[in-house]
Amino acid sequence: MNESNHHDVIVIGGGPAGSTVARYAAANGADVLVIDGRDPIGTPLQCGELVPSNDEMRRLCPNVPDMDELFRTPEDAISRRSTEMHIVPPSGKPLKFDFEGLVLNRVAHDEALVELAEENGAKYLVDSHVERVTGNQVIVRGGDTYTAKVIVGAGGHNDPLRRDHWDESSLKIPVKFVLMDGDFGEAVELHFGSMAPGGYAWMFPKSSGANIGLGIQRSFSKGISLNQYAKEFISKYDGDISFRGAGSLPMSGTIRTFVKGNYMLVGDAAGMVLPSNGAGITIAMIGGRIAGQTIAQHLSEGTALEEYEHRWDRQMGKVMRNSKRAFRVGSLLFRLPNWMLNLTFNRLTKGIIWRAVTCRRMFWIL
Repeated sequence: MNESNHHDVIVIGGGPAGSTVARYAAANGADVLVIDGRDPIGTPLQCGELVPSNDEMRRLCPNVPDMDELFRTPEDAISRRSTEMHIVPPSGKPLKFDFEGLVLNRVAHDEALVELAEENGAKYLVDSHVERVTGNQVIVRGGDTYTAKVIVGAGGHNDPLRRDHWDESSLKIPVKFVLMDGDFGEAVELHFGSMAPGGYAWMFPKSSGANIGLGIQRSFSKGISLNQYAKEFISKYDGDISFRGAGSLPMSGTIRTFVKGNYMLVGDAAGMVLPSNGAGITIAMIGGRIAGQTIAQHLSEGTALEEYEHRWDRQMGKVMRNSKRAFRVGSLLFRLPNWMLNLTFNRLTKGIIWRAVTCRRMFWIL
C-alpha cells in the first residue's frame, strides 16, 4: 500500500457537510482526504440556494454555539440579501414575515468551503467516484484504493457508505428548478398547495433573476409527473431560463444513528435536512463541525465517535424533532383541497404557520 494512500480520515463528498468535516478535523491535527466525483466541486447546481443569515440561524437553532465562526460566507458567494419571506397558499394571497436570508451563488459558496478546508490542511481528490467501502478501504472507480482510520459518508442521499452499510430508508422528495433572468423583487417566496403536492414550490430572487422550482411527494401527485408540476409552476413567471437543474432532498429528518464502528454519516446522507422548511446547507455544516471536532478528539484523545450523536442531539435535537412534527402535520394538511387550504392560511393561524416553518412547537400548549 502506497503510504500516500493512507490517511487518518477519508470524507466521501466535498459539499457543505463534507468540506466542513474536513475543515474542523484537519484544523485539529487530522490528516484528511476528501474524495469527490465532481470537478469542480459545487457543480452542477442542485438546490434553491437560500440559507438563513447568521442572526436568523441563531434564532432558528439557539443551542448551536459560535455561528459566526462556522458560517463565514464570503460576499462573492451572496447573490442577494432578503429581509422578507412570503408564505403563499393556493389563493396567491401571501402571509408576510420578517426573515433575514441569503440567496447564494451556490457554486461560489461551496468553492469557498473547499478553500477553508484546504487552508486548514485538508486535501482533495476530485473527479473520482467512490464505488464501495470495505473495512477501512475506500475503492474508487478504476481500482485505486485508499485507507483511513475513520471514513465519513457525506455524499448526499445516494452516499455509497450509507448505501452499503445502513439499511434505514428515508423519504426523498425530487425537485426541479430553473434559474430565470428578470426582476422578481426582494422577498423570498414559499408556495404550498396543489401546485406542489406534499412539498412546496419556491421563488428565491437573486441579484439578477431568480431560482424558481418545486419539490413534491410522489405519493401525493395523483399520477402527474414532477416535470408537469414544475412546468406549470415555473410558467407563472416571465423571463428567459438560463439553467435547468434537478435533485432530491431527504425529508424524513435525521436517521436513527450516524455512527457504525469507524464509519460516520453527515449532511444529507444522515438526513440532516429540516423537513418543515427544506433547510439543508447550514444544517449540514452544523453536523459537519460536530463530526470534524469529534473525529479529531477521537484520534488524539480516544473520544468515542458516538459522542458525535450526543453533541448533535444537544445542539439540534429539539429543532429537528419540532421540524419532523410540523412536517407530519403539514403532510396531512396538504391533502386538503385548495379551497380548504386557503381557509387555513389566515391572520389567526399566521403565528402557528411561522412556528412550524421555523421549527418551533406549533402550538404553545404542546
